[in-house]
Amino acid sequence: MDRLSNTVRPYAWGSTTAIPNLLGVAPTGEPQAEMWMGAHPGAPSRITRTGTDTAPAEQALTDVIAADPARELGRPAVEKFGPRLPFLLKLLAAGAPLSLQVHPDLAQAQEGYADEERRSVPIDAPHRVYKDANHKPELICALTPFDGLCGFRRPVEAAEAMEALGVDSLKPYADLLRAHPEEAALREVLTAILTADPAQMAETVTAVAAAAERIGGSYAPYARAAHHFPGDAGVVAALLLNYVQLQPGEALFLDAGVPHAYFGGLGVEIMANSDNVLRCGLTPKHIDVPELLRIVRFEATDPGILRPEASPSGEELYETPVDEFRLSRFDLSPGAAPVDLAAATPQILLCTAGAPKVGELGLVPGDSVFVPAGEKAEVSGTGTLFRATVVA
Repeated sequence: MDRLSNTVRPYAWGSTTAIPNLLGVAPTGEPQAEMWMGAHPGAPSRITRTGTDTAPAEQALTDVIAADPARELGRPAVEKFGPRLPFLLKLLAAGAPLSLQVHPDLAQAQEGYADEERRSVPIDAPHRVYKDANHKPELICALTPFDGLCGFRRPVEAAEAMEALGVDSLKPYADLLRAHPEEAALREVLTAILTADPAQMAETVTAVAAAAERIGGSYAPYARAAHHFPGDAGVVAALLLNYVQLQPGEALFLDAGVPHAYFGGLGVEIMANSDNVLRCGLTPKHIDVPELLRIVRFEATDPGILRPEASPSGEELYETPVDEFRLSRFDLSPGAAPVDLAAATPQILLCTAGAPKVGELGLVPGDSVFVPAGEKAEVSGTGTLFRATVVA
């Protein structure tokens, strides 16, 4: 097994303190939004290994896996997902709202990627939508109180939320939400919001922010979003979605086509190894409205807060319908027997509390370990350990 050295991404929405506090280091004063653990080419983890005839050398995990995928990932994973680690694990620390966004399903991602490749859209172009041909289901598990948006409300509930603000320019949207069947109502209103005159929408957002701040309570997050993104149509679009508050240990699964955004908090996030994001608002980045409307699933959903299911081994599993990742956790108690986590699939183990051990490696919060397929991994000590692997 290998201790990982990971990159922290300084996105503007990141908290300045949450990840440093977990790692036990002094804040730099700059945002620290995500710590990536895995083999994503954008910021692969690094390991130090000793070869047969070489001195220890630091290598990117992407290169280690590429040199011998079957050994590192196991044949079942390679046969099912190809010669790369199929998931990316993160610590995510939101100090400001992330963009309102949605992800494509696998067929949509493959079609969109092939289309942009045919049209020779540069992979790093700001208007490029599909960075790869993979889907990007996600799971976020809260380490602190965590809030955000997940899925559409029922149209009548969205209409009531708009009407309660008392903003005249929201009335046409509320009327449309009440006048049509669910899918048509949600599609028509989101389309109207995203294609509205920018100057008029900016006035509406200003009025929404003032009303939300005055009312407070469950409306306060919308005022906060407007503070960070003044005039952004995403503030109004957010009123169509379910507002969700997670307590530590609770999680959300974000499937393809489900609009969502994170507002604040620290969590462990795992996703299929993809960069495909279509943005709806709360962002200065490119919004491709026609493609977004093609991808979004216009149906009201229950956010479905997940709580882990315990097994006799002490492993607490967050059940999801995808195979690219499987996330579980262990709350290790003093004096408990060691747990053998050996598996035929690759694993990343992340410590978020206490001082557990993986084999002879002692961990502290923020430490992570890559365990190649088939390698012994006995966990002992005390603390909280998240386990990321695949279903193969």
